Amino acid sequence: MPSPLFRLTVTETRLFLREPVVVFFALAFAPLLLVVLGLVPAMRTASPELGNVRPITLYLPIVVVLGLALFALSGLSQLFAGYREKGVLRRLRTTPVGPLLLLGAQLLMAGVLSLATMLVMLTVGRLAFDIHLPRLLPAYLLGYLLVASAMFAIGLLVAALAPNGRSAAAAGSLVFFPLAFFAGLWLPRAQMNDVLLTISDLTPLGAGVQSLQDATAGHWPHPIHLAALLGWTTVAGALAARHFRWE
Repeated sequence: MPSPLFRLTVTETRLFLREPVVVFFALAFAPLLLVVLGLVPAMRTASPELGNVRPITLYLPIVVVLGLALFALSGLSQLFAGYREKGVLRRLRTTPVGPLLLLGAQLLMAGVLSLATMLVMLTVGRLAFDIHLPRLLPAYLLGYLLVASAMFAIGLLVAALAPNGRSAAAAGSLVFFPLAFFAGLWLPRAQMNDVLLTISDLTPLGAGVQSLQDATAGHWPHPIHLAALLGWTTVAGALAARHFRWE
């Protein structure tokens, strides 16, 4: 017999897939962004400023972690806060479902769907733009799972504090853009000065990008980046559980 967590995860996945706008930004936007970037000729030409590496190669890990951030802050947080606004959480309160079980189902659903999206982006990068697959796959998966855990914990924290979906969307945007900057979306980490790079190393997306880039090059992520990701997961996850509200 399936466990309560599994049954609840299946239910949460069905509810999530009924929201087309949320699904687009959470699952489809990042792969489309990768395709658009890859079609720009300058992105496929080696750049001396980036160590004679093609920009699209460096941007693949950036787009991967941005996909996680969009899922967490534009998808997971709005969906969960919308449950509260629509009274879904209030009705669930009368069932044996507890906060930790519900949060766990949300995280499991988000993890499986985002992992599938990541595999799609790696496939597109390899087949369409000749981007090499990660040389150290276990390290890549470790880095990916840690940055996913950190971002989903932050997304659930936003959802726990936001009274409705609209406020969750606004709060998620305020969190997303600084994190995207330090991930290297506008200024690649290779071009950041020491101060910006240090700050980036301590953010979940900055640490995540570097971890994925290290694994792609065949190296294990640096302990500082792993510690940063674990710290964000622990703190944000604990706060999300503490401030969980049914209504």
